[in-house]
Amino acid sequence: MFQRLAAFPGRRRAVAPLAAAARCVSSGSVDITAPLNFWAGKRRTCPEEGSKERVYEPATGRVLCHLDSCGAVEVNQAVKSAKSAFDQWSKLSGMERARIMIEAAHIVEARREEIAEMEVVNNGKSITEARMDVDSARLCIEYYAGMASILAGQHIQLPGGSFAYTRREPLGVCVGIGAWNYPFMIASWKSAPALACGNSMVFKPSPVTPVTAVLLAEIYAKAGAPEGLLNVVQGGQETGSLLCHHPDVAKVSFTGSVPTGQKIMEMASKGVKPVTLELGGKSPLLIFQDSDLENAVRGALMANFLSQGQVCSNGTRVYVQRSILPEFVKEVVKRTKAIQIGDPMLESTRMGALVSRPHLDKVLSFVDQAKKEGAKVLCGGEPFVPSDPKLKGGYYMTPCVLGDCTDDMTCVKEEIFGPVMSVLSFETEEEVLLRANDTTMGLAAGVFTRDVSRAHRVVEHLKAGSCFINNYNITPVEVPFGGFKMSGIGRENGQVTIEHYTQLKTVFVEMGDVDSLF
Repeated sequence: MFQRLAAFPGRRRAVAPLAAAARCVSSGSVDITAPLNFWAGKRRTCPEEGSKERVYEPATGRVLCHLDSCGAVEVNQAVKSAKSAFDQWSKLSGMERARIMIEAAHIVEARREEIAEMEVVNNGKSITEARMDVDSARLCIEYYAGMASILAGQHIQLPGGSFAYTRREPLGVCVGIGAWNYPFMIASWKSAPALACGNSMVFKPSPVTPVTAVLLAEIYAKAGAPEGLLNVVQGGQETGSLLCHHPDVAKVSFTGSVPTGQKIMEMASKGVKPVTLELGGKSPLLIFQDSDLENAVRGALMANFLSQGQVCSNGTRVYVQRSILPEFVKEVVKRTKAIQIGDPMLESTRMGALVSRPHLDKVLSFVDQAKKEGAKVLCGGEPFVPSDPKLKGGYYMTPCVLGDCTDDMTCVKEEIFGPVMSVLSFETEEEVLLRANDTTMGLAAGVFTRDVSRAHRVVEHLKAGSCFINNYNITPVEVPFGGFKMSGIGRENGQVTIEHYTQLKTVFVEMGDVDSLF
């Protein structure tokens, strides 16, 4: 997801991945040799007999660090820490909470380059994108700091001078479970609205990208938040299950795959806990013959190749009106071939490494399957080995454009989550709408056209939670983001998210005598 920003302050000349990692490891503030679990205001170790997983640097394939997974004891400690912080934090005024959140945003801004470089080391995306992710995180914290000071209920006048009012009250200890494609940004998107509303949070990052969520927890602590306001527990499915089932957890917010989201919803239902689920997508991008072709091509590239294609909202089903298909395909293929792949720390790089070796193999297998089913590889779809010997063990591939695709192909039906664009043709508006909506998912959709009436008419009929007209993958923090159907429940960002992190209390005040039937 791409946050439109007016400027990119604090640019510095980027460095090679191994050098950046060495600097980050040796830095006292970004120490990946220290434990990556964090509660009650400090980093915590797990018992020696606990599970230790290897964490890899995608750009090089080297082992970055070892991860201690949290079990029942550690999860209990983290939730207890969050519960204690909630007792203090929820009693503060919105303005008091806002001041601490603004200070946290200032610290994020001051450490922008450091956080972005660590995100690159752990995730593999380009430094340019990582900086934008950090900026989005900061803006999210700033936005909800503003919301904290204006949280209010409603006054309702009733007959006879009586009245009622509503109160928005925090839920308690909330759990956030993040994905590996936007580690720092997702931790911020989940924690900022939760904290603004007076909640505390226990956050579990993906075990593939565990590092930068800890930085966010430390930043909140440094900004003056109570100990335990934002806690980080590491681990996989078992740790997540312990969090979802914990009796002192009031809400769960998850970003990830549809199957895992279904399991989390089921677990949370045992305690009748509200959930926010931001799940997968197989989103359509509709390009009409009257489009500005240059912008349509740019939009299609942004809809498919941002973060190595590892974006849930990506518009990977690109429907192009037949009359402009040859011209569109020619330009898309030319631009795709020109994408600079390699060292994600270099300013010139536009596509870094995929997040892991198993994920790279999975994406490449989708390309092989597409060829077997009759799709034509117009470019890319192959493993890529950078010339720099330090990067030879990294997880790279060439961005792929598939032509001659049909709606029944696996590459068109299933989420690939990699740099693979499937191009399809269409004739009429009615036809393409039926095909675009023929999916169990509905996270995002886009349309390119110069016809304003058509743009709004098409968007009205697209079954997706986030729709774009003449652009794609723009996610300002002021605007709600989330899906329809199996793509999720609830929203991230925007004012509406306040409703997902508060509960509404109604108070009736009688100003006269009780009118009783007895």
